[in-house]
Amino acid sequence: MSFTFLEELPSPEQIREEHPLTSRSVKIKEERDREIASVITGESDKFLVIIGPCSADNEDSVCDYISRLVPVQEKVKDKLIIIPRIYTNKPRTTGQGYKGIVHQPDPEKAPNLLQGLVAMRKILIRAIEESGLTPADEMLYPSNWSYVSDLLSYVAVGARSVENQEHRLTVSGFDVPAGMKNPTSGDLSVMLNSVIAAQGHHTFIYRNWEVKTDGNQLAHTILRGAVNKHGNAIPNYHYEDLQLLLQKYQQTNLKNPAVIVDTNHSNSDKHYEEQIRIAKEVLHSRGHSADIKKLVKGLMIESYIEPGNQKIGNGNHIYGKSITDPCLSWEDSERLIYEIAENC
Repeated sequence: MSFTFLEELPSPEQIREEHPLTSRSVKIKEERDREIASVITGESDKFLVIIGPCSADNEDSVCDYISRLVPVQEKVKDKLIIIPRIYTNKPRTTGQGYKGIVHQPDPEKAPNLLQGLVAMRKILIRAIEESGLTPADEMLYPSNWSYVSDLLSYVAVGARSVENQEHRLTVSGFDVPAGMKNPTSGDLSVMLNSVIAAQGHHTFIYRNWEVKTDGNQLAHTILRGAVNKHGNAIPNYHYEDLQLLLQKYQQTNLKNPAVIVDTNHSNSDKHYEEQIRIAKEVLHSRGHSADIKKLVKGLMIESYIEPGNQKIGNGNHIYGKSITDPCLSWEDSERLIYEIAENC
């Protein structure tokens, strides 16, 4: 065996007991979970805006950003539900680079997983208790879910994970909405198959236990664009793409057909400023077709305090600027949220 076992980590129960959510915040989350779920089921006609940094690399700046969302949410509460992105894990295509706060609580230092698990939980708790907004995260490692299952109101499964059996089966045990992204190939059938699996009930091994799940009827799709064999980005947020997805949904027996459109990644070819135009086009498509309006439940937007991104390790760190993918500035993001509210 080539593994070197370093230390046994605390169980999720231990970490949760040491770093609990207050009873007030538990009630806030329960209410937010109901509101967000009602959008996916169609009981509510509000629109979801899942917005925030590409990666939650710094507790202070992330919580600063989220605090700015609070008065905006209050102004648009009749139209929108804002879900802050607090992405504590980051997929790395080559395995190199910053892997998220759960692996590197300090991006400049070597990984420390115990510190990272605590940092992951602390940033989520602080954000909820300071803002009253419950967050979204990406489930990169299914076994980590138990450490934060009481804190997240929305979970995304990324393009590189969506074909993985363990991810699909783990989602089937969630009680919150889970968005399954299209794979990097863009194959919509793969994405829809992942939703079918997530909405099904299963028995499997999870954290050394035999577990049984009832299926997650809040599992749905996320369109994030694709990459062709030449490495070129192919967007899939256009009207025709949404119509195609609608047709494919109609060929299934899935509950609560829904899609969130990711305005960055391959949809923008990581030209982050284009997220504004893409969001407006999706809203226009919803306005043009009642069926598409019913299908498209929200937008996913990468945004931080400062625009663009920066390299780590150069000694000139800029507060509130992404260290992974480039993001919209706060000013542009605030303006865009109000435009979404006016046109959704």
